[in-house]
Amino acid sequence: MGAGHPAQADCRRGVRAALEGLPAGSLALAAVSGGGDSLALAAALAAEAANHEITAGAIIVDHGLQEESTDVALLAVQQCADVGLAPVAVVPVEVVATGEGLEAAARDARYTALAETAAAMGTSKDVDHPAFVVLLGHTRDDQAEQVLLGLTRGSGARSLAGMPVLTVREGTPFARPLLHLPRQTTHDACSAWGLVPWTDPMNDDAAFTRVRARAALAELERALGPGIDEALARTADLLREDADLLDELADAAVPDHGPDGVAVGDLGELPGALRSRVWRRLLLTAGAPAGSLTAGHVAACDRLVTDWHGQGPLHLPGDLRVSRADGRVHIAPAAGGQ
Repeated sequence: MGAGHPAQADCRRGVRAALEGLPAGSLALAAVSGGGDSLALAAALAAEAANHEITAGAIIVDHGLQEESTDVALLAVQQCADVGLAPVAVVPVEVVATGEGLEAAARDARYTALAETAAAMGTSKDVDHPAFVVLLGHTRDDQAEQVLLGLTRGSGARSLAGMPVLTVREGTPFARPLLHLPRQTTHDACSAWGLVPWTDPMNDDAAFTRVRARAALAELERALGPGIDEALARTADLLREDADLLDELADAAVPDHGPDGVAVGDLGELPGALRSRVWRRLLLTAGAPAGSLTAGHVAACDRLVTDWHGQGPLHLPGDLRVSRADGRVHIAPAAGGQ
């Protein structure tokens, strides 16, 4: 498959970097929705696979959220096959909206399906691949939207750091080889490769926060000039380096804790930026669900150390109780809990 258009070459370079270091015989799978970003990713992966002695395939997750979802999945299968990807798997999932909304529920279902399917394909009875990776089609525009949403929530450095190029979820490595490219590049690449992207109607539904963030970015571009998405993505890169360092320091700073709790002095001597991260680690270890643990919960716990005047016990997600007594902080399930 050729790369005569600059957009094709840009997509291929991103995928080439993601495949570097994979041993021969590995399996690389593009997560394909049928949209322009993921189709460009699929074509670039197919074009680069032969140069890396790997098997290149795709996973198409059918969320079942639109009446035509089955037809969309079948069209995506055909286009993946046309560019030369094999194997290609279609995975239907059931999306059940939770308190965090339909977007979050669909995202969680999608990542779980991708991780489980990739693991099964990577260690099938027919071929045991030495390594496997799932490639995601997120672009710089997606990164900018992520950072803008973090800003509106008043998030800290970790949330504002956006999406990393490489992450591991449920034991499966996920790579984002197009994260440095604007969305226009992927759509130009699709046109050059003769691919026909599907347009998700949910991308125009203002009921979804990400759609509103996309519209807000366009308005900022009009008001402040071009380059907003690039600036937000650069901010994410800088903050990610800071957040990574703070996380390493926090891992090393977690004090000894057990049935007798944690000495208040061990927490109080830590700088605030580290102490909040240490609190989060202590609470997660005790059983607090990561998705339900907010900055407000952590701040309330921190006041047991920094502004103690007899308050507590605090009630936290996971049915935890956090209290202070005799110079120690105690984190435990509620009485009668498991």
